[in-house]
Amino acid sequence: MSPESLGRHDSWEGVRAVVAGFGVSGFAAADNLTHLGARVVALDESEGDDTRREKAELLEVLGATVRLGPGTTAELPADADVLVVSPGWKPSAPLLAQARARGIPVWGEVELAWRLRDPDRPAPWLAVTGTNGKTTTVQMLDAILRAAGLRTAAVGNVGMPVVEAVMDPTPYDVLAVELSSFQLHYVDSMSAESAAVLNLAEDHLDWYSGPTAMADYAADKGRIYERVQRACVYNVADPATERLVMDAEVVEGARAIGFTLGTPAPSMLGIVEDILVDRAFIEERATSAAELCTIGDLASDAPHYLANALAAAALARAHGVSQAAVRDGLRGFRPDGHRIEVVATHEAITWVDDSKATNPHAALASLQAFDPVVWIAGGLAKGARFDDLVQAARGRLRGVVLLGRDREVIAEALARHAPDVPVITVEADQTGAAGEPMTQVVAAAARLAEAGDTVLLAPGCASMDMFTDYKARGDAFAAAVRQHIARP
Repeated sequence: MSPESLGRHDSWEGVRAVVAGFGVSGFAAADNLTHLGARVVALDESEGDDTRREKAELLEVLGATVRLGPGTTAELPADADVLVVSPGWKPSAPLLAQARARGIPVWGEVELAWRLRDPDRPAPWLAVTGTNGKTTTVQMLDAILRAAGLRTAAVGNVGMPVVEAVMDPTPYDVLAVELSSFQLHYVDSMSAESAAVLNLAEDHLDWYSGPTAMADYAADKGRIYERVQRACVYNVADPATERLVMDAEVVEGARAIGFTLGTPAPSMLGIVEDILVDRAFIEERATSAAELCTIGDLASDAPHYLANALAAAALARAHGVSQAAVRDGLRGFRPDGHRIEVVATHEAITWVDDSKATNPHAALASLQAFDPVVWIAGGLAKGARFDDLVQAARGRLRGVVLLGRDREVIAEALARHAPDVPVITVEADQTGAAGEPMTQVVAAAARLAEAGDTVLLAPGCASMDMFTDYKARGDAFAAAVRQHIARP
């Protein structure tokens, strides 16, 4: 049976659904497809931890088949009708190649979720992507929508899987949906009410390979604008995002809405003096602007934080949310940890944890919020280059401390473009090697820093060479800072 025309109120009995990947989104897809009556087989090369095995046992009790461990994804079952793939699976993977060769539809969990919306109460999606700032923007948007009295949730690449949200027996009024390029690659029919691309910069170039890697990455980001119904929100400072809007096939009547840290033109949101204003969703936009909130209402005045707030406000205003709800939502919002988080101020030196800055674009945005700065960087570069970052930030750098597997990539960029900036390299690329690396990093940064400086952990790289994730890296930094300050 073909699943192409099936929705949440149809019987999926007889549909053989293969779910590739048994992480959070894979489990959600397999669980809900089983609930709908499909014959589900879930595959994952990893045997996983106890929690994953418990979920596998639960699904098997409900009638699904779960195969975990090496070799389980080598062959697509002969009777497969649809392949639902988890984010991160490369299109070149054998399982996907087999599906394409046999003409079997390949969906991501997000595409499945779009198809399973309740046709009687299909909560509109306000969707966000970009190289950096996605999670903060979606959480800001969620806070604004809640301040407006709406039942909403932050879902997708943050929070719960989208399929869980759309299958909730109590319908949501609207969903704030964070989408990665990996997720968007496998989306074919989504039609967001409004969508935003916050920025575009090199990232995940280990996933997108070859000479067209960056173009392919951008094209996947641009898929978020396809079939948009109301507003395509773009970053005025990043022309590539506006080009994606111009290239998109949208629903007739959808508008292009810019956000800028400068004075906004009509059909934009921006900043006038210290006030965030709207010149897009008011009747008098040709001659005036509506106040949304002040910079002082926000948890940070860092430029990228202000940009995120404007993007979230634009999506909320496109949905019809009031100025007061935008103000109240942004005023009460506090970002998750490890995002420009002040760990301590000691002897006139401020220590800041931005471990979430896992690519050069994010690291540069963080660096541009401080001056002068001792920069702590390094980890897994994922194929990214650092020349543009160093050229843009070199005037702010008091010194640099490097660690991690790809530290030499950054060291070489510094040698080319900022040869006078002192660099200390911590010769360790795994936790525990040569003592505790983060303790050495903090001690080195303290030697470089002077009164009035900021010591900034903004690695520009992923963390998995030395740490479980960016949170563990940030926690190690914070602990090392507190230990350093406590010394007599």
